[in-house]
Amino acid sequence: MVDAVVVGSGPNGLAAAVVLARAGLEVEVHEQAATAGGGARTQEVTLPGFRHDTGSAVHPLALASPFLAAFDLPAHGVDLLQPDVAYGHPLDGGRAALALRDLDATADGLGRDGEAWRRLFLPLVERWRDVVGVALSDWRTVPSDLTATLRLGLAVLEQASPAWGARFRGEEAPALFTGVAAHAIAPPRAIGPAGAGVMLATLAHAVGWPVPRGGSQSITDALVAEVRALGGRVVTSSPVASLRDLPRARAVLLDVVPRGLLALAGDDLPAGYAAWLRRYRHVSAAAPVHFALSGPVPWSAPGLAAAGTVHVGGTRAQIVAAEADVAAGRHAERPYVLLAQPGVVDPDRAPGGAQTLWTYAHVPLGSTVDVGDAVQAQVERFAPGFSDLVLARTVRRAVDLAAENPNQVGGDIASGAVTPWQLLFRPVPRWDPYRTPLPGVYLCSAATSPGAGVHGMSGVHAARRALRHRFGIRVGADGLTPAGSTPAAPR
Repeated sequence: MVDAVVVGSGPNGLAAAVVLARAGLEVEVHEQAATAGGGARTQEVTLPGFRHDTGSAVHPLALASPFLAAFDLPAHGVDLLQPDVAYGHPLDGGRAALALRDLDATADGLGRDGEAWRRLFLPLVERWRDVVGVALSDWRTVPSDLTATLRLGLAVLEQASPAWGARFRGEEAPALFTGVAAHAIAPPRAIGPAGAGVMLATLAHAVGWPVPRGGSQSITDALVAEVRALGGRVVTSSPVASLRDLPRARAVLLDVVPRGLLALAGDDLPAGYAAWLRRYRHVSAAAPVHFALSGPVPWSAPGLAAAGTVHVGGTRAQIVAAEADVAAGRHAERPYVLLAQPGVVDPDRAPGGAQTLWTYAHVPLGSTVDVGDAVQAQVERFAPGFSDLVLARTVRRAVDLAAENPNQVGGDIASGAVTPWQLLFRPVPRWDPYRTPLPGVYLCSAATSPGAGVHGMSGVHAARRALRHRFGIRVGADGLTPAGSTPAAPR
C-alpha cells in the first residue's frame, strides 16, 4: 500500500505528485506512454537532430503559475529563454503587429491604436499577479484583489461582446488580440477565448512568452526528478485499465478527462454523476505539423524573425471566419495556424544552422484530414520562399492525437470546450469538482479548473484537497508553501 497514486504524468499529474511528495507522502505515478510529460514532451519527429515539442512549445505560464513559481524551474535546471518579440501577427502586404515585453514599445508599434492597446492592458499588467491568481484559481475562492478581478472581468466582457470592435480603428491591433484569443480553439468572440486572450496578452507584457532551452521536456524532466528525489516513483509504459488495477492507496488522483474516469471507474460511479460526465463536451481539435527547415522562415514583414510565436491567419475577420468553419465541423480553406520558432533563442534545437518549426492548425473534432499543405500554404502566404526551405514535414492528424493520448479526445488538446458552462463547472456542477463520489478518488486534469495550459494548477487544487481530506494536511495555495504563509512571488 502507498499513500497516493497518480494516474497520468502530464503537467497536472506531475504537479499533484510533487505537492503530495513534498507533504511527506509516498507517491507513485503511472503513465501509459513510454515517456512522461503528456502535453509537455520533446522528440525527434522529422529528421535526426531536430528536436520538436510535441505538445505545448511556449510557456508564459511557466513564469506566472503560482505552483511553478514556488517550484522554481530555473533552480531545477530549466533555462527559460526570452525571444525579443513575444508573439507576432503577419498581415498581407508585408505588414505585422508585434507584441513586445515592453507595453509602451508595443503600443508605439501599433500606430493609431497604440493608446487603446495601452489602456486595455496597462491596468492588468500593473496587477498581473492578481490577474493570474484569479485566472488560475479553483474558481471557488474569493479573489484577494477585487479591483484586479473587476478589471479582468471588464476586459474579457468587452472582447467577448459586440463591443470588441469599438476600441480599435486599424487592422493590426484587432488581429494581434484575435490571434491570442484563438489559442482557445473556439470562435474568438466569446467568454472563454476572450479570457484566454486577455490573460496571455497580459503575460506577454508582464513576464514574456519564454521558450525552454532544449524543449518543453525540460519542464517535465524537472518535475519527474523532484518526485523521485522525494522518494516517489514515476512508472512509464504502465497503462491502467481500471481503478482496481492500481496499488492500494489512501488517495488516487487521476490526470484524465471525464471519458477516462468513466472507463477507469466503470459501474462504481453513481448514475447521476456518470451522466454529467457523459455530457462533458469536446468541440474542436488541433492538427500539428512539424517542419525541419534548412534556415529561418523568410517572413516578409520586419520583426517576425525575432518572434518566438507567430499567429498566422490574417485579419480579425479572416480568423473569425476560419474558426467559425471549424466550430461548424468544416475544414477552413485558410486555417488559423499557431506557429513557434524556437530557434530564434535556442539554436541547438536543430543542427548546423537549420531550424525546427512547430505549428498546428485548428480542425473539426476527430478530423482525419492531413492539413500539411494548407498549413504550408498559410506560412508561404506571409513568407514567400518558405517551401524551398522545407527539408522534412511530419503531420499528425487530430485522430492521431486521440490515438496517442486518451486525454485528447478527437484531437482536443484543450481537454474540453471552453464554453461558459464548462469554464465554471469543469467537469460537473459540484462545489468541489476535483473530488469524485468514490472515496479518496480525485480528478486533477485540465478538465477541471482552471483548464488547459502548462501551469500545474489543476493538479495543485486536487492535491490540496486530497491532503486535507485524506491526511489532515494543509498547504498554501501554490501547493508547496505551508498554509498561511506568503507564497513565492512569480517572477
